[in-house]
Amino acid sequence: MFVKNLLIPKHKVFSLQLGQSLEEAMNMLESKEVDALPVLDKQKYVGVVTRYNIYKGLFDSGEEKETFLKKTDLTEVLSHQDKYLEGNEVFEQTLVELKDFPLLAVVDEKLNFLGVVTRFDVMEQFQSAFGVHRKGIRIAFTSVETEGRIARLAEIIQQYHESVISLVTFDETDKLVRRIVLKIEKKDNIDKFITKLEKSGFRVLDIVED
Repeated sequence: MFVKNLLIPKHKVFSLQLGQSLEEAMNMLESKEVDALPVLDKQKYVGVVTRYNIYKGLFDSGEEKETFLKKTDLTEVLSHQDKYLEGNEVFEQTLVELKDFPLLAVVDEKLNFLGVVTRFDVMEQFQSAFGVHRKGIRIAFTSVETEGRIARLAEIIQQYHESVISLVTFDETDKLVRRIVLKIEKKDNIDKFITKLEKSGFRVLDIVED
């Protein structure tokens, strides 16, 4: 999935225009109950204003809140001026950037603002990839990293007519072993399925119903 598939288009995004006051920014953050707002110069992306940066600036200034908000220019608390997306990135790449930041702007080649991708939406997609919102049996196991192992797993799944909710793989530290987390719908044949996995060389680590 690409970033553009998670895009909240600009007409649905709360934003500020360059030239608005910091007081207006704070009021919008509070009234819309959001942690960050993109700032635009007409249609051009300029940066992001966040609650955190406003309060950090307030703390560093040592001034009263009302005074700080009235006298401080919006540009003084902007961040992510040079951090944005163009829509063709794989959405997994956004996780590191959004781990500690509420949103990233998406722009075109001329920096025209197209919309945003939020941390909430990215995390929702990761939860979906792991089948978090569906009940089932989660099986964690490892396999030696050799050609055809995933194909063999697919054969076993088909043989036992398992309904797959999610399948995620990870590299182990030594790069020779792959860790796999498979979530399937609960059926009466789970014990036979597990036994088949183990006989086929997959080392089962954990089985959880959730």
